[in-house]
Amino acid sequence: MRSKAIFFSSALLLGVILGQARAETPSSFEGFNMEDAVINVANTTGKTVVSISTEHITKIQGGRRYYFSYPFGGSQSPFGENDPFRRFFDDFLGEMPNREYKQMGLGSGVIIDPGGYILTNEHVINDADKITVTLPDGREFKGEIKGRDARSDLAIIKISAHNLPTVGLGDSDSLKIGQWVVAIGNPFGFAMQNPEPTVTCGVISALHRSLGRSLSQDRDYNDLIQTDAAINPGNSGGPLVNLKGEIVGINVAIFSTSGGYQGVGFAIPVNNAKRIISRLIAGKKILYGWLGVTVQDLNDDLAKYFALPDKNGVLVAKVLENSPAAKAGIKESDVIKQFDNQTINNVRELLNIVGKAEVGRKVKVVLIREKKPLTLEVEIGERPENLEEMSPSESGISGAWRGLAVEGFTPENIQRFRIEGKIGVVIVEIEPNSPADEAGLIPGDVILEINKQALKNISDYEKITKGLKGDCLVKTARGYFLIKGERQ
Repeated sequence: MRSKAIFFSSALLLGVILGQARAETPSSFEGFNMEDAVINVANTTGKTVVSISTEHITKIQGGRRYYFSYPFGGSQSPFGENDPFRRFFDDFLGEMPNREYKQMGLGSGVIIDPGGYILTNEHVINDADKITVTLPDGREFKGEIKGRDARSDLAIIKISAHNLPTVGLGDSDSLKIGQWVVAIGNPFGFAMQNPEPTVTCGVISALHRSLGRSLSQDRDYNDLIQTDAAINPGNSGGPLVNLKGEIVGINVAIFSTSGGYQGVGFAIPVNNAKRIISRLIAGKKILYGWLGVTVQDLNDDLAKYFALPDKNGVLVAKVLENSPAAKAGIKESDVIKQFDNQTINNVRELLNIVGKAEVGRKVKVVLIREKKPLTLEVEIGERPENLEEMSPSESGISGAWRGLAVEGFTPENIQRFRIEGKIGVVIVEIEPNSPADEAGLIPGDVILEINKQALKNISDYEKITKGLKGDCLVKTARGYFLIKGERQ
């Protein structure tokens, strides 16, 4: 059985959590009763939360039931096509037929329109050949995908039902750390043998959390709500609700070492959904703004190197050819300070602002170049489906420089470090406590530039590093690093 959850949504810990809340915090304040508020949310918003089950049929190609091994190895018969042994087994056993396997998925959703429109996670219905929606009263309906967007991990499905209960969408931008919230969904699917959703309670633990590229892959998990409301597998797509009963998030993931609830759950801010719901219902493609740059946050060493007063802003590590940034004149090692009249403090802020920008619109970008401010105008492009680029290079090897041992590209280090692209040199070893180690470089990093001098291979690397003194700015595929001068 396959679960569509990445490890998602709420669980059956309401009694324990509320018991702890009564013991540790007042149950009421200024005329507000916490218990009554949670009960009200369960009785109202709870009626809008549905269970979603999916089926995906995988076809397995049939074939022969046996495998011949002939003398001297291999599977080729010394008798050729007229092998009497093969003919015997063909006639006796025949071939295995094609087979089909059903893979099952479970998740949750919330009704946002009385006409049967349901908001959920895209990963819940991804690859589904059949979708079944079960309402809290036990009624089942066939679900139809109206719109989906993998990057935001949101989708709209439709059922043939009318006059359904709905819930209002709140304002996720007004959330505060410590604010009480309620998570509602269907943990572990039908294991509870009850279509009614589960309610758990907790607080907003943090805002603007990121799961990172290794976990989020192609999905945009860079601005999530973190909560300690119990979230478990099967509740992906269920709502995170404030005590007014308004949706403030869509539960999407948990961080866990065991696969179960450990108090660290995440939800997509509902304001992210508001921006695209109408387009999803209409079945339209969701467009995202794009600059065509790779950027990184500044640290103390980089801020000092670029003579910046603080670490606010983002450093441009790469500009893609023919991208909106390249056409506007943005260059590598520029530091972006403002975008569309909004101050940029870090990478997350820039990604959010650019992604939400209207494609085709022209905006002002304020940056620092060579220690001087510069304002450019860039036309927002549409984020392409595939951003990967590959280029050829040479192989070779070089000795240590400031604690670095590097090689050209070889099949071995490409496989070892899972390298994409073949321009530059590969760091294969770093001396502990060396300047390179202290700068934060690691084996597998691909060096592309040193002191803004591009290098393509070992020969370039050796020419550039020969006789270098003082601090050196090294550009890698991961971004910029400052290697300080060697100790005397």
